Amino acid sequence: MTDTAFSFIPRAARSPKPRKTGLTEIRGPYYSAYGPRHLADLLETMGNWIDGIKFAGGSFALMPPEAVKSINKLAHDHDAYVSTGGWIENVLRFGPDAVDRYVEEAKALGFDVIEISTGFISLPTEALLRLVETVKKAGLKAKPELGIQFGAGGDTSADELEAEGTRDVGWLVAQARRALDAGADIIMIESEGITENVKSWRTEMVARIINELGLEKVMFEAADPAVFEWYVKNYGNEINLFVDHSQIVQLEALRSGIWGTKSTWGRIQNIA
Repeated sequence: MTDTAFSFIPRAARSPKPRKTGLTEIRGPYYSAYGPRHLADLLETMGNWIDGIKFAGGSFALMPPEAVKSINKLAHDHDAYVSTGGWIENVLRFGPDAVDRYVEEAKALGFDVIEISTGFISLPTEALLRLVETVKKAGLKAKPELGIQFGAGGDTSADELEAEGTRDVGWLVAQARRALDAGADIIMIESEGITENVKSWRTEMVARIINELGLEKVMFEAADPAVFEWYVKNYGNEINLFVDHSQIVQLEALRSGIWGTKSTWGRIQNIA
């Protein structure tokens, strides 16, 4: 049990770091700019519950290299991994040499995970698998991000996304299986088309993804309190979730069962 204040008050069991399930990945600088000092505050207070930090939108490409290294080292000092986020979508436009240099520099800067996103680009399955192989050969973890919605990742309106149409969830599951077989460490599930920018949530897709791939092999984007509450309420506190850094306290209070809303109060349980 992690040492916390008021530890005599019972709470739902949480596995210690490094965890294999119940992972919480938080968003790095993007919607709000922050650096090592703000991150240090987050990690000093809530570091027990932060498993990973994901840069978003290529934000690291706007920072001096030493600032990126400082953020990554700080994360490592608190037993948290660091992910690039899906910026490889941009890098792919400039060819294989750019991809190789991107992976090389990511490793040099101290990244642990390279996310391989395909929300805005059409990427053949074999090309995705080659990217997984490239990342693994570099000694980094590969994390494909898959979704059913083309054009995801840019806060496109629900009407525009609906006009684009969606892929079948069976396609997503098949892609994920091939990526995992090729060495991918975990699959990030894009929220758009499932719980974000939709007129109604498509929860049956979540059930199929979990049933066919396993809880420990997927992480769901859930950067909205109503969404992560639904995931924890329906799949327990060991589900892997990606949220904004501002939501870490709210999410962990829910996972631990020490606070909640009317629909979750007293319902979150886990036995070690």
